[in-house]
Amino acid sequence: MASSSKNEMAAGQIRAVTYLGMGVNIGLSALKVVIGLSVSSLSLVADGIHSLSDLVTDVAVLLGSHLAARKPDRTHPYGHGRMETFSALIVALILIAVGSAMIYYATMSIARNESTVPHWGILGVALISIVGKEGLYLVTKRVAVKSHSPALYANAWHHRSDALSSVAVLVGYVLLRFGFDHGDQVAALAVGLMIILVGVKVIGDSLRELTEGAVDPKTVAHIKEVINADEGIRQWHRLRTRTVGREVFLDVHILVDPALKVAAAHEISERLERTLDEEIARPVNITVHIEPDLPLFRK
Repeated sequence: MASSSKNEMAAGQIRAVTYLGMGVNIGLSALKVVIGLSVSSLSLVADGIHSLSDLVTDVAVLLGSHLAARKPDRTHPYGHGRMETFSALIVALILIAVGSAMIYYATMSIARNESTVPHWGILGVALISIVGKEGLYLVTKRVAVKSHSPALYANAWHHRSDALSSVAVLVGYVLLRFGFDHGDQVAALAVGLMIILVGVKVIGDSLRELTEGAVDPKTVAHIKEVINADEGIRQWHRLRTRTVGREVFLDVHILVDPALKVAAAHEISERLERTLDEEIARPVNITVHIEPDLPLFRK
């Protein structure tokens, strides 16, 4: 399967799961805000706004995926995969902004000595949200791992942060039932902190890619296995890898029989490229340098 086909398949899966997330987010946001306002629950309203903010990140993922799928051109000969990484950064910044706002409003509510009356509606909505968003997290993460999409992975964590925020709302409800007047606000504070931590993690992962970090150790080990399995390659060295969005870029120097003709040596290189493309699940761009197996070229 060619890298372009892998990209197209991954883009289709990313769009499908993101559209699913948008539908769930709209429904949950409306439910949380309406119930939260009716029972005067700050944490539930904040949770509803958080669900609404997921729509922004969904759009960012769709846009990033669309831009990243564009073919290489004169100004971007290595493609546009970094657009997905920037999309992940946007999602992370939104997460941090949402978490900070929740902490601010919860702190102001405590300072004003506001309290919330426990209501069964809070419990019901929180339970629905936990089940719905955790399920969405699992589905989205599975597609993100399969497609190696940093933006979709960040969005999966955004879904999980929504589920965690609903857990905090549930805890706040229990605290209110036990007579702790500020249980709702404390829950909102915990939610905000969790969301900020997720945002910081996503930023760290994105910066690692932008600073030309190598691909994950498991993929590198797989690449080495494929190279070692080729009987036409006597030795190899200078294997380098990096990621550009969903794609793996790698180059390697292979040493072959010095008596081989150019065409035969080139066939070994072509065979290695085909095998790596077939063996590695994500799109891969490969550059193979052919060298004769002589002492001068051995490392």
